[in-house]
Amino acid sequence: AHIGVGISGQEGLQAVLASDYSVAQFRYLERLLLVHGRWSYYRMCKFLRYFFYKNFAFTLCHFWFAFFVAFSAQTLFDPMFISVYNLFYTSMPVLALGIFEQDVNAKNSIIYPKLYTPGLKNALFNKREFFRSAVHGFVTSCVLFFIPFGAYYNGMDQEGRSMTDQQTFGSVVATILVIVVTMQICLDTSYWTLFNHITIWGSLIFYLLLQYFYNYVLGGDYVGTLAKAMGEPMFYFTSLLTIVILMLPVMAWRFYWVDVAPTLSDKVRFKQRHDAKMASKRIEHDMLRTPSARRSRRSIRSGYAFAHQEGFGRLITSGKIMRPRNPKPGNVSNGRASNFRPDVNKFKMAAPAPSTVEV
Repeated sequence: AHIGVGISGQEGLQAVLASDYSVAQFRYLERLLLVHGRWSYYRMCKFLRYFFYKNFAFTLCHFWFAFFVAFSAQTLFDPMFISVYNLFYTSMPVLALGIFEQDVNAKNSIIYPKLYTPGLKNALFNKREFFRSAVHGFVTSCVLFFIPFGAYYNGMDQEGRSMTDQQTFGSVVATILVIVVTMQICLDTSYWTLFNHITIWGSLIFYLLLQYFYNYVLGGDYVGTLAKAMGEPMFYFTSLLTIVILMLPVMAWRFYWVDVAPTLSDKVRFKQRHDAKMASKRIEHDMLRTPSARRSRRSIRSGYAFAHQEGFGRLITSGKIMRPRNPKPGNVSNGRASNFRPDVNKFKMAAPAPSTVEV
């Protein structure tokens, strides 16, 4: 077993003290496995895949640069950037991914227990997934290095000054690298929270602020290079071209497989979004009925109810007004003589019993 779960009961607390997780009742084990256990496995696999991807993309840029510097010890990026790349620039978004990420909510996780199957088969992280992440990082490093290399090769700014120095080129590649890996984690995130937004967009802002503080306040070696590059339109065109080339195939690949061969998680997630849309439509429909409209409708119904008294239906159907209680021959009703005659045959007079006379 990978973890131990102890259930506190009449047997004592020995199993609870020796376990990794403890529950008070056996029925809590369902939620522990199908919800929290599956979420934990899902988050950890996504965390590892993204972590390998972003580090392959970062490290292999030095490998491509080594071909142009005779495999010397010269680095492409600023030593300060190399030190804080995994510490500040890309650590917080992946940390938020590993804490808050979930593909399906807790309710559907219990309704569809088959979602737990990929964890039993190690389908979300294995040798194949590691190789896929490595290839993805390899291709990303190629595009990140060679597209800016071709754009800045013998490049000049608008005033005719050369922009082919190594420091400017390294600053451009580093900036595009941070943007690309941040956009990649945006595509990987399925469950957005406020903390995800703060860490993802804050990491980009923090990158620019730290670069400015380190180079201008502390006097770094790459001072002014990023500002010089960002002052030219070529930087923005190069960044846009690189991002589109790297992000568009990933989006097309994922949309294709979700549409052609969706997994059970994709189907449940689609159902979850559909239910949320239907619920929002019902709420909007209820909001369109303003309180004043509801009051007016109630007032119309109540006015109709209280403005009319009880009719004469019961009196008519009872027959009380059609036939008198004690009819008499020849009695006049509404100026007309009544044709009512008593039926003599129905009323037979009984003869009196003979009396006995004693003399």
